[in-house]
Amino acid sequence: MNRCFRTILLSLAAIAASATVALADIGQIKNVSGAVFILRDKIQQPAKPGDLVQQSDVLITGANGAVGLTFIDSSRLSAGPNSRIELKQFRFNPTTQDGEFVTEVQRGTLAVVSGQIAKRSPDAMKVKTPTTILGVRGTTFAVQVEE
Repeated sequence: MNRCFRTILLSLAAIAASATVALADIGQIKNVSGAVFILRDKIQQPAKPGDLVQQSDVLITGANGAVGLTFIDSSRLSAGPNSRIELKQFRFNPTTQDGEFVTEVQRGTLAVVSGQIAKRSPDAMKVKTPTTILGVRGTTFAVQVEE
């Protein structure tokens, strides 16, 4: 009976740990101008400096909106007016500098300064658009997607 109880506890701990990882904060909003929103779990809220972002969040800027973010691997993203950008995948191990970072620009503009993930593994950071996938290889670049 004791072994069964221990197995159940370990299973519950593993489930709790995976849920914590899925909801982990991956970055922070540094600056906001105009109308900027975070869409998380189908709930849209105004974004403000200091707000933390998570994997699967969608950043939405209005006609006068712009936002700048810094991620835990030191990557920096900036989005301009009328943008919709999903933080699709993010995984980073600060000890090994290993990770994966995938964003999807559905519309608008995105400027990127890559961080540790791209420096450690050149194929680990990608930006998807409706028509292409860009590999980020330790660089700075900008993307514009028109509707």
